[in-house]
Amino acid sequence: MRIGSQTLKFPKPPSIIESASVVGKKEGLGPLKHTFDFISDDSYFGEKSWEKAESNMLKQCFSLACDKGKLSPSTLDMIFSGDLLNQCTGSAYALRDTDVPYFGLYGACSTMSESLCLAAMAIDGGCARTAAALTSSHFCSAERQFRFPLEYGSIRAPTAQWTVTGAGAVILGADGAGPYITHATMGKIVDAGIVDASNMGAAMAPAAHDTLSAHFADTGRAPHYYDAIVTGDLGVLGQDIVRDLFMDDGVELGPRYMDCGVLVYDSEAQDVHAGGSGCGCSASVLSGHLLRGMRNGVWKKILFAGTGALMSPTMTLQGESIPGICHAVAIESERC
Repeated sequence: MRIGSQTLKFPKPPSIIESASVVGKKEGLGPLKHTFDFISDDSYFGEKSWEKAESNMLKQCFSLACDKGKLSPSTLDMIFSGDLLNQCTGSAYALRDTDVPYFGLYGACSTMSESLCLAAMAIDGGCARTAAALTSSHFCSAERQFRFPLEYGSIRAPTAQWTVTGAGAVILGADGAGPYITHATMGKIVDAGIVDASNMGAAMAPAAHDTLSAHFADTGRAPHYYDAIVTGDLGVLGQDIVRDLFMDDGVELGPRYMDCGVLVYDSEAQDVHAGGSGCGCSASVLSGHLLRGMRNGVWKKILFAGTGALMSPTMTLQGESIPGICHAVAIESERC
């Protein structure tokens, strides 16, 4: 059921049956290390290239989520997945042997929330009984695709973020004990005119502000309705911009507002500049830290808002600005 301009309220909120998170060594040294299901010491994940490593990481994550939920992949009706690589090859190669209908998505780093929106829509609409939403990123494959090969030794700007080597998978079902996805707010493309590919937080923050504002307006909920409001990977700079934009609206988000890119690393000890980024940033933090916290009663209501920069190296080199996108899902312990 559509409410307001951009939000869907699910009459039969899909349940999160299970989730899993897999990360690399650097993420496993961060403050959330105890919340991940598997931490790999091998950046290649047993493969011979960074791209194959990312596919294997996502494959492991999906398999782990199914094992934890005591589900066979063949029982799923649909899979919604994507990544940062050309033609979404990371997810396509990871899932090519599943024999399950697959939707390949590209929402940049908002792909986790985008896949959750679409999977929840499919289940609530009666088009599926079970569906999986998953995504990944790998520092080395992302650097090669969007910036420079590691061998080049490029110096990183202070505003730059560190792409998380990680994957997250969430399995949704029409039935289950929760937590539940009760609402989804679909984001619009917002272009603030940022042209610096080393300043993704500033490029994505206006989109986060736009989607969160639409969610509050459509649902009639104030920020304090939620125990936590979590954006995907704005990092330190982007998080501050979102706070400032809401302050301009007369809205104080307070300590309930967090960002996965700030949570995933120890910024001082791990030298990640402005924080974490990548599809795997929000995916691994949601599938591990956030959903584990909900099941342990730390939070009962979370507004999860994945953020993405819809750019390519080609368009950036041609002088184009970087459009941002943000999709949000409300995750609650009880059906409402």
